[in-house]
Amino acid sequence: MDAAEVATGLRDEARSVNERRVLVLTGSRDRCEATARQVLDALSVPITATALVSERDFLRCEQVGPRQAGSILGTTHECIVVDAHDQLRPNTLGQVVGAVDGGGLLVLLAPPLDEWPTRRDDFDAGMAVLPFTVEDVTGHFRERFVETLRAHRGIAIYDVDADTVEADGSTHPAPRRLDPPVPHPAQFEFPEAAYDACRTADQVEAVHDFEFLREPCRALVLEADRGRGKSSAAGIAAGAFAAEGQDVLVTAPSYRNAAEAFDRARELFETLGVAGDHPDENTHLVTTTGGEVRYEPPPEAAAEATEPDLLVVDEAAAISVRLLDETLAADRVAYASTIHGYEGAGRGFSVRFRAHLDESAHEVRENRLATPIRYAAGDPVEVWSFNALGLDARPPVDELVADATVDSVEYGRPTPEDLLADPQRLRETFGLLVLAHYQTQPDDLARLLDAPNLSVRTLTHDGHVVSVALLAREGGLDEQTRERIYEGGRINGNMIPDVLTSQLRDEAAAGPVGERVVRIATHHAARERGLGSHLLSCIREEFADDVDWLGVGYGATPDLLRFWDANDYHTVHLSTTRNDVSGEYSAVMLSPCSPAGEALHDRQADWFARRIGGVLTDALRDMDPDEVRAALAACDADVSLSLDELAWRAVAGTAYGPGLYDVAPGPFRDLVVKHLVDPTGSGPALDAEHERVLVARVLQAHDADAVADELDYHSARMAMRAVGEGLRQLVDHYGDEAAMAERDRHQ
Repeated sequence: MDAAEVATGLRDEARSVNERRVLVLTGSRDRCEATARQVLDALSVPITATALVSERDFLRCEQVGPRQAGSILGTTHECIVVDAHDQLRPNTLGQVVGAVDGGGLLVLLAPPLDEWPTRRDDFDAGMAVLPFTVEDVTGHFRERFVETLRAHRGIAIYDVDADTVEADGSTHPAPRRLDPPVPHPAQFEFPEAAYDACRTADQVEAVHDFEFLREPCRALVLEADRGRGKSSAAGIAAGAFAAEGQDVLVTAPSYRNAAEAFDRARELFETLGVAGDHPDENTHLVTTTGGEVRYEPPPEAAAEATEPDLLVVDEAAAISVRLLDETLAADRVAYASTIHGYEGAGRGFSVRFRAHLDESAHEVRENRLATPIRYAAGDPVEVWSFNALGLDARPPVDELVADATVDSVEYGRPTPEDLLADPQRLRETFGLLVLAHYQTQPDDLARLLDAPNLSVRTLTHDGHVVSVALLAREGGLDEQTRERIYEGGRINGNMIPDVLTSQLRDEAAAGPVGERVVRIATHHAARERGLGSHLLSCIREEFADDVDWLGVGYGATPDLLRFWDANDYHTVHLSTTRNDVSGEYSAVMLSPCSPAGEALHDRQADWFARRIGGVLTDALRDMDPDEVRAALAACDADVSLSLDELAWRAVAGTAYGPGLYDVAPGPFRDLVVKHLVDPTGSGPALDAEHERVLVARVLQAHDADAVADELDYHSARMAMRAVGEGLRQLVDHYGDEAAMAERDRHQ
């Protein structure tokens, strides 16, 4: 049996049960390409229904590079050919596998399978973070990947060099009855055409549940694995509301994530005959009835949550809890979230935000879609891809770790070999890392197993992972490399040395060696027990004599800043732009472990304290005052306050007399920064209200009306009165003789 016969048999079986199959062509590149052409000729798949993912264009069909494979998300194909000879990029595979329709084939071109784990490709080169080289990269991920190809059902393997069949991929499924027609709900308010557009009973129910949002102060939560039609259901419902003349705002991490919803809304408009002259076919649809469906990125959508009639948040699992909290200002809101899948499986939404939603004033309804749209339930390719790419990785069930305490857990240093040998441990470890950050993706599973600069540390309770940290070795770069970074060159990895060198102009910053905490997470059933801090303490004890510093970079929130400060990590930098998805400014923090680390920390902390006043008046003018307070409180710098007589008279005269802040804002900034950074804790005991108002007025230079509006004062006059009260306490504590004389003159 040749490859064409194997492929034909696979496709015939796949079509008979509306499932998908995988054909692996393994061997030399030229033979794989030639065999792929023969296979496609035998299958007679239309060119328009075929796609090639490769750096080389050797098939008569659409071709995209591996890094551009995201363009295939949301499309459907009968056959997708993925060329893995140059590189096996897990994200690429995760993006394209879901685009293969029921009855279709995923064709994977690969080097000889037995040799593949020992080869190094372009993706491996990207994991060779200096000072490591590509020879230091291991092949554990591909070793495991090959094992999944050989172990899972529905995967045929054909050796093109030997013209032999290692596995024919047949599953010999029992015949299935055709799915019955999709029923409409017994009673419905949306147009019948909206339900005609649904493809499964699950989708009908989801669209019907959107009718729940006709009443004020309501929220709907849709959850599903990838490919269940939740985005389509949201788009159909959005179109139905817009057809009635309502304004529907849709947000998602990117428009690409929301494209399916817009396609379904547009189709419904056309069916109903209400399609208007759209300002933008992609991001802004209008109806002849005065309704619209429009897209905004998450930060903008959160800021205007009160404006639309309905807010739809798609791929909510990939949006920060901070921004999700802001969307609760919407009167009627729907959240659609992927449980497992490439688009984002972080459970900040399902664990932390859901608690906030349940505590809100909204009446909440939930819906979970289970039936796949594009292929039959139980599809073997979905089962394989979830396992191979870690898309179904999850932490242990709550009951197994609910009793975990600092005294019951064991500190672990699992190697990639340990994780490969224990699938449950790998699943739990990666599952917790997925929870830790919305951007954790299939590529990260490969990095976890193969990247030479990464390591994992865990806390286990009765053998189950309850807390995990992913660490990256950074720094230790030679003088030539440090010079290249300083002059604008870019390097992979080494995030903290890169920022300190290229942005903050410290050419020596990449010399000391450090361990950066890339991710840290504790199981939600065991939070608030000090396990995260205990894990950091164990890491410090292990690495204290091996590195110069420990560090972290993350989206800053007051709670996180206080957490890291309590664990002896100190602020040395705040980014000057917000993250496009999270809407947060990033904080970089260091915890020195050696004299070299102390020197690096001290000069960066001092530089941060000296420059932050100007940055807050400019790029960080819109940073939340509580984030500013926490970031500065976490800065361990010895801030000197050198105000001359005129400066002190200006400050004291404004605090106690007729002086004006606007004529000399510099001394006021220096004084407030001194108070907020003061590492001794010897400053006056200003309460949070007075610190906030000083941040907003003095450090961020907002006018009185803006301060009153931002901090909920009844008037600008009351806000300025609070500023004066705060300044008087600072003058009384820090002021010199000139300040005291000015104060006494006005009392």
